[in-house]
Amino acid sequence: MHLKMFAGRPLTRFSCTHFLVFPLTLLLLLLELIDVANGGCIELGRCCRGRDPTCTSRGWRMDRTYATCFCDDACSLTKDCCYDYLQACPAVPCSVSEWSHWSGCTAQCKPATRVRRRYILQEPQNGGEPCPPLEEKAGCLEYETYQGQPCGQSLVPAFITALEYSKGRKKRALPAVVLSDSEDEGYCVKFRIESLSPYCTREHRPYARWMLYLREGYTVCVACQSPAMNSQSHQCAGDGTDTDGNKFLNWQAVGNPLCKGTWRRVNQTHECSCPSVHSFVFT
Repeated sequence: MHLKMFAGRPLTRFSCTHFLVFPLTLLLLLLELIDVANGGCIELGRCCRGRDPTCTSRGWRMDRTYATCFCDDACSLTKDCCYDYLQACPAVPCSVSEWSHWSGCTAQCKPATRVRRRYILQEPQNGGEPCPPLEEKAGCLEYETYQGQPCGQSLVPAFITALEYSKGRKKRALPAVVLSDSEDEGYCVKFRIESLSPYCTREHRPYARWMLYLREGYTVCVACQSPAMNSQSHQCAGDGTDTDGNKFLNWQAVGNPLCKGTWRRVNQTHECSCPSVHSFVFT
């Protein structure tokens, strides 16, 4: 049998098969490219909450691999999102309300805690920023019973908390003759911390982190304000007014009864001048 020649070589049955395979391969590649163009979250209109194994497409992933990809919240964690996931499902961060007012103390006439809360306005979606803590606690001390009777002025040692506490606590109503006295505007006492328990430096609760700034040898400022100020003596319990600078005085952090120590009185001024992290208030 006589065979035709192609490029100097006989055109065999095997060679003819190659000519047939080449267009078929090209056709498959073209179909794959069409499939890629149709893949993704936007084209299919998919954007699912949580982890949804049915919320899939087939196309390029964000990691530049071609395979089954997802259009759900969890894909950002599992790294299998479709290439257009961020455009189809933009991240929505959590949104919360402002803090509520501080509640009253959970108990009167002894160190206790107060609480404030905020609420979720918008749940996070599509891998958006998660919600922050919704509750915050802080130490406090009330100087009146539920019936309005004064109490707690004889408490020892000096109870202290963060200066921020003074912004939200209720001021006790004082007689007009007392209000006219400039002393009741408050005053500040400087102390040098001589010792403290190890429990102060182990605090990591949000409302008690201010205790981490209590350190041996540090000079701190403690404000005396109403209602901690006695309406008759115009002083705060434990401020060391009647002592000299050589006497050790006791203090305790409100919110953690194990955080306590001793300090020496340095002086008294009209206003506190210490850095905010070293400024506290008698409770």
